Amino acid sequence: MYELGFFSRLEMTHHDYPGGLDSWPLHLVTQRLNPDHHGDYNTWAQAIASLPDMDSPRLVVGNEVQIHGNVDTDQLILALQKLHPWRKGPFRIGQVKLQTEWRSDLKWARLEQGIAPLTGHRILDIGCGNGYFGWRMLNAGAREVIGIDPTILFCMQHQAINHYLRDARNWVLPLKIEELPATHQFDSVFSMGVIYHRKSFIEHARQLFDLTKLGGQVVLESIVTLGEGFTPETRYARMRNVWRIPHTDELKECLRNAGFQQIKVLDISQTTTAEQHSTPWMRFESLQQALDPQDLSLTVEGYPAPVRAILTAIK
Repeated sequence: MYELGFFSRLEMTHHDYPGGLDSWPLHLVTQRLNPDHHGDYNTWAQAIASLPDMDSPRLVVGNEVQIHGNVDTDQLILALQKLHPWRKGPFRIGQVKLQTEWRSDLKWARLEQGIAPLTGHRILDIGCGNGYFGWRMLNAGAREVIGIDPTILFCMQHQAINHYLRDARNWVLPLKIEELPATHQFDSVFSMGVIYHRKSFIEHARQLFDLTKLGGQVVLESIVTLGEGFTPETRYARMRNVWRIPHTDELKECLRNAGFQQIKVLDISQTTTAEQHSTPWMRFESLQQALDPQDLSLTVEGYPAPVRAILTAIK
């Protein structure tokens, strides 16, 4: 089962939320973080249990999320590799650098100067992966980050990182946005790399609105097209569950219809293989294999190659 410390955090922390976490479907968390829910759960739990001890672990956050301390490198690599594939990062634990598929620090660099200050914020990070951005948010002054992601492996990767840090301010829960009641709103809500997987953009924007405090901000990041928005016939960049690639104007209209104001486009950037690529810590195919080898401006399906935009808005 999940670490006992996790359940203690649930019991201790939800009392800080008036009508908050105690009204969330936390029974789903315990059901999903369980060997009966996922066949690989025991393997992942054993990997976490086999993590070597570390002397006086210390968190240092820069482009890498680093945990400084003396640790058995060989044993650490063996345990962490059992949690493959590592998508978001990079992390460094002791002398071990986890070269993740995504250089998520590059995305953070594109948004950190344009968003409202996070000092004292309680943040909801939707589709958070293994919680990398949560550490960046805490380092930027956030009070607490609750990440949700339905992928159980990512929750376990977060537990591996937090095995050393024991920081109860950064959560990764195996929940979906539609499972969250709007009984607690957040100072900032992040939705990065999610909306193009949703069948209804406006429904997603309204969910973001409901979960954001009055005066709070939403940070929305998505693949976009520089031309007309389009709906892929089957796959996009080898991804099966991409419902639509919008223009930024379409995203702005969705946010406006949901009730947000002061909508801004912070950044539009081409995704490159320097930012997303296969590594020893993510050995599956990545962006390079999703692009037309004869024309890197196109995906293998013939669509425009991924460009990503970051938008902010205020409730």
